[in-house]
Amino acid sequence: MAAEYTDANFKSDVLDSDKLTVIDFWAEWCGPCRAIGPVIEELSKEYAGKANVGKVNVDNNPGVSMQYGITSIPAILFIKGGQVVDKQIGAVPKSVLEKKILAHI
Repeated sequence: MAAEYTDANFKSDVLDSDKLTVIDFWAEWCGPCRAIGPVIEELSKEYAGKANVGKVNVDNNPGVSMQYGITSIPAILFIKGGQVVDKQIGAVPKSVLEKKILAHI
């Protein structure tokens, strides 16, 4: 199951992690976000132990969303060593996200 990242746990669970973390910034009312949700769940299972995969609900966590300038969702950030190493805006096929994950793990 994809992790749930929040304003409260983002630093400890994402920025302080030594693994690549893939974060899906989403909202309940966003159609494309709901479409990519199952892909994020699959990636969290397939890359368990190799990369962290989770989600940030932008409506409930405005701090993290503003910190990273999230203006369009779904927005998927790839963070490693506390830095954004890649990003993807919009719903894309799973293969696109897998290529980005493999490039950074």
